[in-house]
Amino acid sequence: MKTAAVPEPRTAAALAARRHKTEAVLQRVRETITRLRREKAQVSVTAVARRADVSRTFLYDNAEARAAIATAMAETGDRRTQLLADEDDGREATWRERALNAEDALEAAHSEIIAQRARTGELLGQIRDLQAEWTEEAIQRITTENTTLKQRVRQLTTDNRTLDERLKAARSNLRFQDRRVADLEARLTDPGSAT
Repeated sequence: MKTAAVPEPRTAAALAARRHKTEAVLQRVRETITRLRREKAQVSVTAVARRADVSRTFLYDNAEARAAIATAMAETGDRRTQLLADEDDGREATWRERALNAEDALEAAHSEIIAQRARTGELLGQIRDLQAEWTEEAIQRITTENTTLKQRVRQLTTDNRTLDERLKAARSNLRFQDRRVADLEARLTDPGSAT
């Protein structure tokens, strides 16, 4: 029976050269991952293979390279997810605030319109009730005030319409942001689909 033979010098040299080449490629892979992190680019097997000028097969077959990429992808994904979530929270807060402001302004406009209509009704009632007792000058003054109030009601109605449209737009934007947040949450729960 033969025992383990000592490798011939040429075989030993070839194995050493192969180990050296593998170590050099692994070093390029590590440097590429570091560069991608510094650039805040997405780390993926394809990106590392392209930048490090190595085959994807090598990256999948070599356990050390595969582990380095998996670690970098997890860290980058967590950081990117947090940045996107923070950005979306800021946008959502802004739209929510705008929607609340529009609702408050709409409510104030409705109250003002109701008050103006009530005042117009009172003035018209006074004109009808006391028309015989009033002088021409008083009637002219009340008619002018009535016209002014009607113009104010028209203006408030227009403002009300504008605020209503803004509110609808803000609600639409909020629904869009909610869908975006839901999409990001789905990506967070299923990290395999993001790559």
